[in-house]
Amino acid sequence: MDPHIKAMIDQAEAAAAGQPAPPLDAIPPEMIRAGYRMQRAAQNLNAPKDVEARDLQVDGADGPIGARLYTPAGAPAKTPGLVYFHGGGFAIGDLESHDGHCRRLASFAGIRVLAVDYRLAPEHPFPAGHDDALASVKWVFDHAAEIGFDPARIAVGGCSAGGNLAASVSIDLKNDPKRKLAFQLLLYPGIWPDEETQSRKDLDGPILTKAAIAWFDKCLAVGDHPQAARANIGAKADVAGTPPALVVTAGYDPLKDEGRDYAARLNAAGVKASHVEYSDLVHDFYLMGDVSPAITAAAKETAAALKAALG
Repeated sequence: MDPHIKAMIDQAEAAAAGQPAPPLDAIPPEMIRAGYRMQRAAQNLNAPKDVEARDLQVDGADGPIGARLYTPAGAPAKTPGLVYFHGGGFAIGDLESHDGHCRRLASFAGIRVLAVDYRLAPEHPFPAGHDDALASVKWVFDHAAEIGFDPARIAVGGCSAGGNLAASVSIDLKNDPKRKLAFQLLLYPGIWPDEETQSRKDLDGPILTKAAIAWFDKCLAVGDHPQAARANIGAKADVAGTPPALVVTAGYDPLKDEGRDYAARLNAAGVKASHVEYSDLVHDFYLMGDVSPAITAAAKETAAALKAALG
């Protein structure tokens, strides 16, 4: 494991020693969200400053939702664009928790990034977040000129649960001739496959624990919903015809096997997909920019791949 990340984890475990945490079900979701927001913001104090961030509203499935547009310094009037969905198990995370990460993507890739504040479970169970993600991407295509996006070079992306949303939207839009996605950026995506992967069985943390995954599942409440396949992107999902992809996984992440397997499924379906694994990093690492130089290096490599894909 990266020594800087290991030191962070060891310090957190030492501070929590002898103080058993209450079960997640006993904590109001807003308190969990606030803690996550503060922790991740504190780990990104040195995110690039040469990026303009402007809050706006886009269409969600049930009315306007918040979004934040990141424009790198010196950007021309029109650039490729990335619609980005934050992680957090569909239940936590927001524009603030992922602000530093989105700034790095915009700055390092030299493109505009639009982060979407989709509705969260459990207050808004499945498929609210997926419906918002789809509606927001449609809004971007319809308003590309207003936000400086080149409509021929629009990508979707996300980390963890946000990677699920990006993959789901890519499937939803693959036959839409008016909204042709150019790329999908899937960062340690939660695919929720048909069968539990070996890495989900073997790994209980760090960062993403079995208890957290169970709580996220309970909050999302997919169950036997008739549209469950939009979240549980199992082997029956028809991924042929979706845009080219980059799938990034981390060596110390319960989700690593499903990300690797999804990249293989895309390639098997004729979709050009690359898979990169950072073997010494952990789940959520892109949001820990100040913790280790390895994270900035990975962010630059990811941004370079995104820039190359969008031209």
